[in-house]
Order: sequence, then C-alpha cells, then structure tokens
Amino acid sequence: MITNCQLLIDTIGDAIFQLDRDGYILYANPAAVQLTGYSAEELFNQPFYILYSNNDDSIKLEYELGLALKRRKFVTGGWKKHKSGELFWSELTLCAIFENGKPIGFSGLLRDDSERKKAELELRESEERFRTMVEGVKEYAIFMLNPTGHIISWNDGAKRLKGYSANEIIGKHFSIFYTAEDLETKKPERELKIAIATGKYEEEGWRIKKNGSLFWANIVITALYNDQNKHIGFSKVTRDLTERKDNEEFLRQSEERYRALVEQLNDYGIFMLDEKGRIVSWNEGAKRISGYLAEEIIGKYFSIFYPEEELINGKPTHELKVAKAEGKYEEEGWRLRKDGTRFWASVVITAVYNNDGAHIGFSKVTRDLTERKESERALRESYERFRQLAGELKITNEELSYANQELEQFTSIVSHDLQEPVRTIKSFLQLIDMKLDQGQTEELKTYISKSIKAANRMRELIQNLLHYSQLAKNDVQVERLNVLDLVNEAIQNLKTAVENANADISIESDVEELEGDRVQLVQLIQNLLSNALKFTNNDHPQVTIRCREEDGHIKFSIADNGIGIAAADMGKVFEIFRRLHTKKDYPGTGIGLAICKKIVDRHRGRIWPESEPGKGTTFHFTLNEEASAT
Repeated sequence: MITNCQLLIDTIGDAIFQLDRDGYILYANPAAVQLTGYSAEELFNQPFYILYSNNDDSIKLEYELGLALKRRKFVTGGWKKHKSGELFWSELTLCAIFENGKPIGFSGLLRDDSERKKAELELRESEERFRTMVEGVKEYAIFMLNPTGHIISWNDGAKRLKGYSANEIIGKHFSIFYTAEDLETKKPERELKIAIATGKYEEEGWRIKKNGSLFWANIVITALYNDQNKHIGFSKVTRDLTERKDNEEFLRQSEERYRALVEQLNDYGIFMLDEKGRIVSWNEGAKRISGYLAEEIIGKYFSIFYPEEELINGKPTHELKVAKAEGKYEEEGWRLRKDGTRFWASVVITAVYNNDGAHIGFSKVTRDLTERKESERALRESYERFRQLAGELKITNEELSYANQELEQFTSIVSHDLQEPVRTIKSFLQLIDMKLDQGQTEELKTYISKSIKAANRMRELIQNLLHYSQLAKNDVQVERLNVLDLVNEAIQNLKTAVENANADISIESDVEELEGDRVQLVQLIQNLLSNALKFTNNDHPQVTIRCREEDGHIKFSIADNGIGIAAADMGKVFEIFRRLHTKKDYPGTGIGLAICKKIVDRHRGRIWPESEPGKGTTFHFTLNEEASAT
C-alpha cells in the first residue's frame, strides 16, 4: 500500500512538498522538480521561501505557515520563482500535519496557475470595461447635442434627473442647465471646445433643474464623429451626485473631528477611505510610515501601497469586501513606501457607516512592524549563533578539560623524569668535588662521562617535550597522500634499526590514498614501527603493517611478535614518560606512544593496543573517524 501511495505522489501532475515545522523542504515529488527547475537534492533541506519571488522572504513564509497551522489549511496565490529566475503565477495550498495532536510539519501543493490567471486578468479587464459601460447608464441622464450644443435627444434618466420632458427640452441649448456664474464665464462653450480638442470633457459641478433647484452633477461630454471623421455633435452623460456630495460633506465634517483626534499620532498610519477605496484623509503617522504628503496621496486608491502580486491577486478589493461583510479586516503583510522600499505592516480596515446606517467608507490603521520583525529575526539569528557558540564552547571546554588532565599528568611526570638526570649530574659533581679535595683523580673521568650521559638524556627529554608540545600548536597540513609512500618513508627512516634487528616487515594495504599531514603520519608509523623493533627478545622480529577502509574511515594495524603488554598496563602506554620497562632492558624516553596518540587525536581518530605477554602486540589506529560519522 505504501508503494502505491508513493507511486501516486510521484506520478501526480501537481508539485507536492513536505516541509518541517520551520518550513524546510523534506521531500519534493517529480512534478515539483519539473515545475521549479531544481533537482530533488537541491531542494532538500532548503527553506521553502527560495521559491518565493523574493527568495529571502522568511517573514512571509513564517506568516503563511502560521496561518496554515491556525486554520489547518491555507490557500494563496502569488508569484513563485523558477531556478532560472523566471517568475510564474501559482496557487499554493499549505496544510498543517499533526501527529498525536501535535504539529510536526506541513504539506504543500503548488500548482502552476499562470494560464488561468492570465485568462482571469483578461476576463477581469473585460468585466471592468463592461461594468464601466453599465455604470455609465444606470441612473444617468444621457442625451445628444448637435455641433452647436443644442439638444437633439432625451432619455428617461434625463427627464427624471432634470425634470424636463422631451418636448420641453429638445431644441434648447444645453447651457440651460448652468448657473449664472458659469454662463457669465462662457463655461458651456469652453466645455464643448475642450471635448472637440481632446475627445472628451469631464467634471463635477453644480447644475440647475427645471424647478430651479441645484444638484451636484458628474458630467461627461464626448465629441462624436461619423465614418468620414466629420464632427456631428456630442453625447452628454449626467449623473446626480448630490447624495454622494452630501455624504462627502458629512464625511468631511466627521473627518475634521477624526483628524483632530488622530493627526498627531506618529506611530500609526491612520486614514480614511471612501466606499471605493480612495484615500480621503491622511495623518502624520501615515506620512512618516509611507513617505507621502497629504497632497500627494489624497484621492489615490489605497492599492498604491500593495506589491504587484497582491494587485494581480485582487487583494485590496478582497480586503474591502471582507471588511464590509464582517465589519473589520485584519492582517500582516508587505506594503510599499513612496520610495519603493517594503515594510512589514499590521493592517486593520474597518467599515464606516453614517447615522442612517449607510456605508460611507472605511478607516484604515497601519503600523510599521518591520523593526519588530527584524528584531525577532535578529533574536532568532542570535539564538542560532548562541547555540552554535554553546556547542563550540562545549567542545572547547572538553578540550580544555582534557588538556588540564594532560597537564596535571604531564607536570607530575616531568617533575620526576627531568629531576632524575639533574640529581645524577649533581651527585657526580659532588663526588668529583670530594675526590678533588682528597687529591684522588683516578675515577674523575668516569664521573664526568656519566654526568655527560645524564645531561644528554636531559637534552633528549627536553627535545621530546618540545616536539610533543609543538604537535598541539601546529595546524594539520591536510593533503592527499599515497599509503605505500607513507609506510615506505617510515621504514626508510628506520633502515639501520631494521637491518640491525634482522626484522621482516610486510605491508598489506587495500587503500591507495588517504588525507592527512604527511610529516605527522610518517612519524606516527615510524614510532609504532620503532617500538615493534625495540620491544622484542626475538632474533628475527616479524612486523606486519595493514591498512584498510572500515566503516567509512581508514584503519591501520601494526602487529609484531615481540614481548607483548600486560593487561594491567594497557591503559598506561600512552601516558607521557610512562615506561613499563627499565632503561637498561629497553632504552628510550617513554614519550613515543604519547606522541602517537597526539597525532591520531589531531587527525580525529582513535588508537588502541591489543596484546598478550609473550605473544606480541598489535597497535590499531583510525584516521578521520569523526568526519565519516557525520
């Protein structure tokens, strides 16, 4: 059944994504790969907002995921970006995924909606043209004028609006509807001239009815031409806007009171819209947030603040519809300032009604939350840096703890081992002084020789200490190295010791190359090989060096047929200056294996022995084990 479900998801034509709780992509089906242009591997563990038109828009993604979690399902349309950078219009459906009642992530269905959106926009434009035409005749006075301005037709709307019947008005000059002031300035003649020059004249102003009363009119005069492009007259469309004018006056008075209350608020953009969404008031906060002066913005549609994809999606109109239907619309989203920059806004749109319950517009309150959102993002980034720093500090503390333990051990052993040659030199110097006082010189040369040997041992101990300390300071110079070249170089460095011991050394390697510091790895192999030659009572030492890849990392094993190590001493062999045998039986400083462990640690590996007394010892060590584990 699972295979069939997977097959269904893989063959479905819509892009399907699985996101974690933070919006990072865990899975994308083949349709998602085809739609976005990214491979499944490129999409994996990427934030979903890499597909947004602004591909660093983490704030918008966080907001949309929050809505999906709150509503269980969230559907939105908008621009998405192909890997090539090309934008396409899509419909995104986000659904929260729950397990045992707890949210664990989201599913996302992304559908290329470009063709449908294009058709929808074309239809919307067609509808806008049609609506303009319809609104142009509803409750309008529509009549024709001849080229001189005399009325030659009359509709019922004109009769209802102006009070004249067709018999009373046809043949009269249209200036009959104008006030004495307009007639004195020859306004009717001027309007006809403008209509001929520009094709159309449009204005609002006072006009007179048959009974002498005034009404506020919206008028449109259009010049008309026949097929031969000869001017044959004018069409004139008049609408009574007195009620709207009264509403505007009421709104103006209300706005005066409103402005007095809100004009000085700087933290909030508070302004009024008419019923169509045109801005009719503007406060100081709106000026500060959006950058527009009152004279620049009043009269403009509030959609001027919306990004392009929100306009294409019809979002401003949708917000007004919701506010009117439900009383209020509230959301957060990107808005635009005058200079084109974006800010993250908290928006509340409230429907406004007059005393008679008639809808007269909207109030809109906008607050700039960009700084708060940036602070939240900075806080999240700081938290991530803190987590990273805490991890680094933990590692550093562990390293310091290890270094302190090593230092305590180091101090204790060094104080003993370095004092030994000092005591030896001091004792022989005292003997020399005493013999000289007694005039005895026969044994002086022996004493001096032993003092020199003690001094040489001290120098050797100090040089080894310096070398050991340098391993922790110098960076590991990582390069690609040939395994056989490394082993052969170590053997060549011990050529004399190998020949003197009459030893047989065999090499078995399944690995051709590895990564590491050549100098340090040669020394590591050389020290282990030197121990194999030293700690033996066999006349014919046998040493086998093996190298193979195991669990994704490199493992070396160096086995000998020497004296072996007692089980009780296994944990001591890597301690600095730790000697399990006397200098007389097996000379040395006791620092060689400590250096080996330091080198292996620097290469993120482990080193350990396997041994039985009298049956030889095998030292194993790994390289880059931590890297392969991650």
